[in-house]
Amino acid sequence: MRSSKTIHVISAHAEGEVGDVIVGGVAPPPGDTIWAQRSFIARDQTLRNFVLNEPRGGVFRHVNLLVPPKHPDADAAFIIMEPEDTPPMSGSNAICVATVLLDGGILPMTEPETHLTLEAPGGLVRVRAECRNGKAVRIYVQNLPSFADRLAAPLEVAGLGTLTVDTAYGGDSFVVVDAAALGLRITEDEAADIARLGVAITDAANAQLGFAHPENPDWNHISFCAFCGPLAETETGLTGRSAVAIQPGKVDRSPTGTAVSARMALMAARGQMRPGQSFDALSIIGSRFAGRILGTTHVGDHPAILPEISGRGWITGIHQHMLDPDDPWPQGYRLRDTWGA
Repeated sequence: MRSSKTIHVISAHAEGEVGDVIVGGVAPPPGDTIWAQRSFIARDQTLRNFVLNEPRGGVFRHVNLLVPPKHPDADAAFIIMEPEDTPPMSGSNAICVATVLLDGGILPMTEPETHLTLEAPGGLVRVRAECRNGKAVRIYVQNLPSFADRLAAPLEVAGLGTLTVDTAYGGDSFVVVDAAALGLRITEDEAADIARLGVAITDAANAQLGFAHPENPDWNHISFCAFCGPLAETETGLTGRSAVAIQPGKVDRSPTGTAVSARMALMAARGQMRPGQSFDALSIIGSRFAGRILGTTHVGDHPAILPEISGRGWITGIHQHMLDPDDPWPQGYRLRDTWGA
């Protein structure tokens, strides 16, 4: 075998959502901050195309690049590459990164608990990992401050009419819709419809509502559409199903940690949830993230919550992605049969 490039990857998933981790073969990108490094990767596209495009990637894949942290309190840093975005934060990817760092022996594990600080592009996230028999069995992530943006805003969507939606930030930006109002129960047989409708709603929300993070002017769009099912009370708080449509048209297999954070921020804004309460979030495949409001703060002039999410991650394989110097598609390719328009 010959290769002009070899990238070492440990593959993982968190409650069903793929979050591979690059552990070698890539030099840290230029930039004085993790956000600046993220921005370089987003502009340059070379690494994103190599690992996300076919034949090495696919619309289902997320890939995280481990880089040395910039903040003195951080144990490790990571840059998230999703199919169409390079976001500030991702809950499922943070769980995958923490799982790979501990289960892969990159950082030392302490049983019964290991405490880490990870530096995401959007800021520091504190991690507590329950560990048994050499395995990180559950990862708790103190996510970025999360806030409601617009409540009950009208949105015109072609073919659907006028919807009433919310927008919120949970480490990434969301338009949130009532699944039942669209006749959806959030079941596996609805995945194609949720993906298709979610792209249309996200595009409409960006055109009509927009989003501007009050402290990060670079983050000025809505990334995802979250379809939320009805809430039910539990002994410690609330539970509910949800499904997030990710551009260019796929459904997150996990409950989406940033969506759980955004939904808790919306519930807090409406007085439905308060600090100390929990939210049990179920995905389209029945996997679960546990959410909790740890406290309150402000992001700019927005009242915000300090969310915690937790879930499980598993390593699925070790890969070496290579490039034959004669390969006619060194950056890979995308076709609309899976990548959408």
